[in-house]
Amino acid sequence: MLTGIINRLRGQVRIRAESAFPERILNLCGARELAFWDVTWESPTAFTCRLSRRDWHILRQAAKHLDCELTVVGREGAPYFLFRFRHRQVLLIGLTLCATALFLGSFFVWDFVVEGNETVPTEKILRALEKNDVHLGAFGLSLDGESIRNHVLLDIPELSWITVNVSGCRAHVQVRERIPAPERLDRQTPSNLIARRAGLVLKVRAVDGVAAVQPGTAVTEKQLLVSGVEDTETVGARVLAGMGSVTARTWYTLTAAMPLEVLEKQYTGEEKTYLSLVFGTRRIKFFSNSSIQGEKYDKITNRVPLSLFGLRLPATLVSETCRFYETVPASREAAEAERAGEAVLTSYLASIVEPYGSVSSTLCSSRQRDGVLLVTLSAECVEEIGVRVPIYTEEPGESP
Repeated sequence: MLTGIINRLRGQVRIRAESAFPERILNLCGARELAFWDVTWESPTAFTCRLSRRDWHILRQAAKHLDCELTVVGREGAPYFLFRFRHRQVLLIGLTLCATALFLGSFFVWDFVVEGNETVPTEKILRALEKNDVHLGAFGLSLDGESIRNHVLLDIPELSWITVNVSGCRAHVQVRERIPAPERLDRQTPSNLIARRAGLVLKVRAVDGVAAVQPGTAVTEKQLLVSGVEDTETVGARVLAGMGSVTARTWYTLTAAMPLEVLEKQYTGEEKTYLSLVFGTRRIKFFSNSSIQGEKYDKITNRVPLSLFGLRLPATLVSETCRFYETVPASREAAEAERAGEAVLTSYLASIVEPYGSVSSTLCSSRQRDGVLLVTLSAECVEEIGVRVPIYTEEPGESP
């Protein structure tokens, strides 16, 4: 592939050779060390091949003493392409300026690729880089990786490492997020462990303190689970940092009202498309007015980065299509409304249970009343119900 590109840059000629003894032409090329390729035999006395522009001139002079006929079938490559514009100086200057601009533009950053971030948004990383002079149009060879790393890590403490590698006109940003340190347990503050909600105790583990409940016990909200006050035979009562874990079965009953009459989208078939060109950080609109007032529509945006010969250009073609619609009242079946309500309640249940445990089983039911479907979700869960509360050893305002 590289050889083919070089041959096209310096120019190549495709010729047709015809002779009673065509092997003499090939022997002549070998004797003069003339490179030829893509040999295709048309007949026992004729063949075609390709040579470089320089070797073609040498072969044409050397073959004058041979009984052969050499015909140029085609000329390919940059020299012959540019030769066509020898009488069009303005166009030739334009091509030269375009090639120069592409060459110089490859030294600037026109695209970013961010990898390695999961919780930190990509936009936040790009804003921090822009604050430190790493933006669209920045000169790639002037970027100081160590300085960028030191400043960006100060702006985004959630990151532990960042590097920027510039390849052509694209900057590859690789980050590594900081692993948060585990929360430090407070073993000094006197406290009790109480129930944050009612349930049936399955397992009790008291780390520091005295267990106040046993497995199989039903507890209510705010009931004491692990006491931070321990009675001893020698020094009497002593106050501890009551810690531990209490796993229990809990029950939830959630209800949602789902209307049976809803508004649905009905597309009118009317569409409007707006084209614009984003050059660097500037946007060039190919339309006069994009404001749409009093209309209901869905906007579909399509971005196409522009490139030339595999080289990323600092331009992006943006197409925005607006599909207009009207809202019309529509009725839905009770089964469909029940499924929608169950999905909403299940999602909400997961959001309040998952930090502490898991959902064991669910049961959904519904009943219709006044044009509204009341969907009820009953769930059984296994979760941690203990929460620490401090023990106040003195009255407020009392001096020690």
